[in-house]
Amino acid sequence: MTPALWLDAGVAAGGLLALLLLLNGGRHLRRRRYARGSVHGLGGLVVGFAAAIALLIGINLLTYARFNAEEPVGEIGFVGVGPQRYDVTLARPDGHTVDAELTGDEWEVDARIIKWKGLGTLLGLPPLYRLERLSGRYQSIAQARRERESVVALSRPRGLSLWDIAHRQARWLPLVDASYGTATYLPMADGAQYEISLSPTGLLARPANAAARKAVAGWE
Repeated sequence: MTPALWLDAGVAAGGLLALLLLLNGGRHLRRRRYARGSVHGLGGLVVGFAAAIALLIGINLLTYARFNAEEPVGEIGFVGVGPQRYDVTLARPDGHTVDAELTGDEWEVDARIIKWKGLGTLLGLPPLYRLERLSGRYQSIAQARRERESVVALSRPRGLSLWDIAHRQARWLPLVDASYGTATYLPMADGAQYEISLSPTGLLARPANAAARKAVAGWE
């Protein structure tokens, strides 16, 4: 069963339970069993609220992908179109591509990672990742302060962000480890291509052709 189907099944079960509790609560109230009706009605509202929160968090988690060992997350290529200006194509393993123009001397891609702790680890829940953005960097700090940064979004967040909640309220979510992001950067060069992968220690990038290897060899 896919994660989306598990999400649908879990939310449907929670919604059905909430509906049954509310109907049962209404039945007790009509019979003037106020205490029992209030308990069932309140229980239905709590279960319904929990199901709604689970749905929003589940929708957000579907924007992440699983990984266990090191695996490729994209290939990126550059075509020079002017001084410190490059047309960039980032191809993802799922066939999705992102085309953009970056300015600067180096490119950087960063990601968010969700890992699990305690019982989550014992249950074998896989870590999740989502590429967040691609940006250009200037080697000169003075130029970086002077020039406008070029940034491209690589994800479209939906639902309720478990990463943000866990990052800000870690004590309330003891199973979730969202304490860090990860990034990698290398020089841009005309004709250069790089392979990007993700390992348990973070993002990695490696030259994939001669132009990229030459750029890295002369990188300071």
